Amino acid sequence: MQDAVLAMLAKEPSHGYGLRARLRQSLGPLGESMNPGQIYVTLSRLEKAGLVVCERADGLPERPDRKVYALTPAGQQRVATWLAEVGWPKPDMAEFHLKLVAAAAAWLADPVELIAAQRRELLRRLREAQQAILAEPAGSKATLLLEGVVLRLQADLRWLEVCERAWSRGGASRADDRVEGV
Repeated sequence: MQDAVLAMLAKEPSHGYGLRARLRQSLGPLGESMNPGQIYVTLSRLEKAGLVVCERADGLPERPDRKVYALTPAGQQRVATWLAEVGWPKPDMAEFHLKLVAAAAAWLADPVELIAAQRRELLRRLREAQQAILAEPAGSKATLLLEGVVLRLQADLRWLEVCERAWSRGGASRADDRVEGV
């Protein structure tokens, strides 16, 4: 989130409300879940880190002065670095895997049931993303993001199938139990 906010400020200084509106517009339907206070917490952290500066702007008679944020040279450098990165976000599979292992080791829950619950949630999200794609106007750039979400969810569902097979056999898969083609 911080890098996205910095990138938005690279275009022009802005106040929190304007940044939030631009982020929501850029994210399409996915931006609807953004917590309104999150942008202000992020801006505060960026200011403390020396990546943005805040100035008061004159408000309208019925509104108080607003804080306008702008990038510092360090903020500009971070945006440049972020834009040059080619890494892909990694799923949080390690945490889920640890949840399965801990649940089985301490007999807290059946790992296969945890996997089934996760699958239901991913299928729900997949349906929502597919419906959001259908609702987007033709040519919308938000469709590209939504298609990426769909592909990621499909990959996560495949991984859950592998996990379920391994845990159904009585534990995590060993190297010699790997599923072909995965």
